[in-house]
Amino acid sequence: MFPNGELGKKKLHQLFDGIKRKAKKKKYDCVVGISGGRDSTVLLRKVVKEWGLRPLAVHFNDGFDNPVAGENMVNACKILGVELRTITSDWREAKDLKITFLKASVPDLNLGTDIGIASSLYSVAHKEGIKAIIIGQSFRTEGVKPLSWSYFDGDYLRNVQKQLGNVKLKPWKADNAGFNLGLKELFYYTVVKGIKTYTPMYYTDYIRANEDEIIKNELGWVYPGAHYFDDLYHSLIKYVHRVKFNIDLNMNSDSALVRSGQMEREKAISRAGGIYQIEDPDVIRLCIKRLGIKQDEFEAYMKIPPKTFRDYPTSRKYMELFKMPIWIASRLNLVPKVAYDKYFNCGA
Repeated sequence: MFPNGELGKKKLHQLFDGIKRKAKKKKYDCVVGISGGRDSTVLLRKVVKEWGLRPLAVHFNDGFDNPVAGENMVNACKILGVELRTITSDWREAKDLKITFLKASVPDLNLGTDIGIASSLYSVAHKEGIKAIIIGQSFRTEGVKPLSWSYFDGDYLRNVQKQLGNVKLKPWKADNAGFNLGLKELFYYTVVKGIKTYTPMYYTDYIRANEDEIIKNELGWVYPGAHYFDDLYHSLIKYVHRVKFNIDLNMNSDSALVRSGQMEREKAISRAGGIYQIEDPDVIRLCIKRLGIKQDEFEAYMKIPPKTFRDYPTSRKYMELFKMPIWIASRLNLVPKVAYDKYFNCGA
């Protein structure tokens, strides 16, 4: 389904030719999401130096950026000659969403940030008249998370916030979506405006160790300390997942690395379920303080019985109803191709 090697290069050549042709008279031919972590930095370099595209780099900041990752973004964009546009969220909304999902007692603790990232990419693409969004996700290094571990649904987010939150989210605007990216908004961006999302790393032989050396040497990239640690809030998420939900997201990515020959199986097994390096008590305390809550309040949220997205109103029934149109949309790049597999082929 996702060929790499020479077949992958041929697929990417066809894909990028189409993007360049449609944006021939425009300043930018694509929007690229960037965080300062490894994957997005590798992607941005490839977009410019290997694939010859003219990207606008977009970063979403909700107040928990790792300063190391921030420096990485600035350096990479400067060296590559790419404009960097940072979308800063409304802090009251961003903070309250994180507290809301602690109250909801579900594993989807980063949903606000994930929705914010996606809505920022669509908002900027819409504002600039850009029809292509390129993201750095790769199933060969990250895999596909089970729905019960990570459920991406903008309507779910709004419903939970309405039920448990203290801050009312700002209304959706096409050029400034904020935290609004439900089915209606996605339909507008993808079907009405024709903005497509591409995951070119699916078609490349992405070997992390090799790419590390390239971006360090060419872009001055500095390792933030761990996978996902471009966002400091992942320190708290990792702790809550392990202690409360018995979830280890690194098992997902480690399994992908084992399948792609980039990690020994024995090493992946030895890491499974353990305390991950980003579970720094000082960073966790910093995150709790930044949320504006006390330690005992956080501990009270930890004691709420675990739930999943199924305990709240979501768009799941509509996704089931439109299963075939979603499959078609994934093949037309109106949504990432992995979306169909995640929601219909990966179990609970």
